[in-house]
Amino acid sequence: MKLAVITDSSADFAEKYKTYQNLFVLDIPISIDGVDYDLQKISHEEWYDLMAKAQEVPKTSQPSVAELDSLLKDLEKQGYTHVLGLFLPAAISGFYQNIFYLQSEYEQMKVLFPETFITSSPLGYMVETVLDLAEAGAESDEIIAKFEEQREGDRAYMLVDDLHWLAKGGRLSNGAAVLGTLLNIKPVLTFSTEGKVEVFEKVRTVKKTMSRMKELLLKEVQEPSDYKVYVIQTRAEERAQELYDFALSQGFDDVEIVTFGPVIATHLGLNTVAYGISPKK
Repeated sequence: MKLAVITDSSADFAEKYKTYQNLFVLDIPISIDGVDYDLQKISHEEWYDLMAKAQEVPKTSQPSVAELDSLLKDLEKQGYTHVLGLFLPAAISGFYQNIFYLQSEYEQMKVLFPETFITSSPLGYMVETVLDLAEAGAESDEIIAKFEEQREGDRAYMLVDDLHWLAKGGRLSNGAAVLGTLLNIKPVLTFSTEGKVEVFEKVRTVKKTMSRMKELLLKEVQEPSDYKVYVIQTRAEERAQELYDFALSQGFDDVEIVTFGPVIATHLGLNTVAYGISPKK
C-alpha cells in the first residue's frame, strides 16, 4: 500500500509532519481588508495582528476543487494506491459536497473522503495518526478503524470572549451579539455530531464559563491518560494556562497549549480559548 494523505489549511499539526512527502495540504483562500494571504507564509500571531487592526470582516472561501482533482491525477501517476482526504466538516464548508464525486473517479487508487466532524488541532491530530500508522506499515482497514475511533471520541469546547466576531462571520445575529454583550454572556461553543459549530451552553461571566469548561473536560472521560488534550487559544494565554494546569491536575498526561490557525480564528475572534480532546494515537 502506498498512501497519500490530503488535508486543508484549517488543520494544525506538529511541525515535523510538514516534511512528510505523502502529506498534501490544500490552501483555504483567506483575505482581510481586501488583501489575500498565503497561510503557508504567515504565522498565527501575524494573522492575529491583522485581525486586531482590520477595518473589514476577514473572508474565507473553499479550497480549489480543480487543484484537488489535479493533485489526485498526479498521485495516481506516482503510483499511490490509496488516498485519504481529511477536510473541514461538511457542516462548515461546502467543499465536501463539491468533491464527493472525486472518490469514484480514479480506477487505480482507492480514494476516500470520510467526514471528520471537527477541525483545528484535533483534525491535525487525526492527520498525524494516519501518517504514523502508514509509516509503521499498517494496512488501510486498520488506519480507517483508528481514524473512526478518534473521530467518535473527539470533543471540543470553546469559550468565545467577543460575540461580535461570530456576528461578523454570520454565525450569530448582530442583535444577539449586542444583547449577549450587554448581559455579559460568554457562551460555550462545541461541534455537533454533524460537525456544525453551535452554542452548547450560555453562561454569564468568564469566571463561570471557565469553571464550566473544566467540568466539560472531564465529561465522558473514564481514563484521562487515554486522551490527548489540546488547549487552543487566540491571545488568551492566561486562560489557556489555567485550563492547561487543570488538565494536568486531573490526570491527563499529554496536554499541549497551541493556537488557532487563521481560518478558525477568523470566526471565533481574539481572546478565545478551547479544549480539544482526542483519543490518543
